Amino acid sequence: MLELQNVTHTYPNGVRALDDVTLSIPKGMFGLLGPNGAGKSTLMRTVATLQTPSSGSIRFGEIDILENPEELRKQLGYLPQDFGVYPRVSAYDMLDHMAVLKGISSASDRKATVETLLNQVNLWGVRKKAIAGFSGGMRQRFGIAQALIGNPNLIIVDEPTAGLDPEERNRFLNLLAEIGENVVVILSTHIVEDVADLCPRMAVLIDGKISLQGAPKELIDKARGTVWAKTIERSELDEMREKYEVISTRLFAGQTIIHVLSDGAPGPGFQAVEGGLEDVYFSALASSRRAPADIAA
Repeated sequence: MLELQNVTHTYPNGVRALDDVTLSIPKGMFGLLGPNGAGKSTLMRTVATLQTPSSGSIRFGEIDILENPEELRKQLGYLPQDFGVYPRVSAYDMLDHMAVLKGISSASDRKATVETLLNQVNLWGVRKKAIAGFSGGMRQRFGIAQALIGNPNLIIVDEPTAGLDPEERNRFLNLLAEIGENVVVILSTHIVEDVADLCPRMAVLIDGKISLQGAPKELIDKARGTVWAKTIERSELDEMREKYEVISTRLFAGQTIIHVLSDGAPGPGFQAVEGGLEDVYFSALASSRRAPADIAA
């Protein structure tokens, strides 16, 4: 279990990237969902011991991460958003080098580790190929391979499917699902579908604060009856935004469909939406935008 209590981080320029974050993350896949700039990468770097929060506490099992970062690193696998490697080095040689850095000194142990991981992420056939020639999805799978060196109990992946085509995204998510059966895996992303597909528990981080958390199904059930949809002309959109709390718009077959947040039927032509995780997410965003206005009023 990963426990974060009242974690706050303020950068020297005064930006408060994390604001009193409290989370309990059990074994399995956990989705951290939020827009770009919400503080997700700051939180992931903090948990990964790459920076120290301004205040708060973080524990992983019996390990106080802030007091004993080296102990956490022995159990940590990390795939950051910007994962850099030596592009002209082969996948095999690069993974072997990283295994040395992770403390696997025995050549035979490294050989077994590297071969197992390259097979696990389906890169064995290109093990001698320079990483510079890898597709985006192949690089991400290599990133997971390096994160798995040493059989970590905590794995952090930050925006792992951004920029991947649908086939590579599915392949990568299937790999994460297999890994997440036995360890704590934190999936940090702004892509709602990734969390919906993989994570039995999740939280939404907006402006450095936890907006909501729980099981996706429970959050969807709770939102049912509060989201309404209507098909409109594109020219009506500004008027609708003035009149209703529009949380999302989309095009379908050339028509504009708006989703509106309301405790009851907002007006003629609206139909209740059964709801999904996307509506939960957009509702949370709308609530966060509304809060400063409420305070000002």
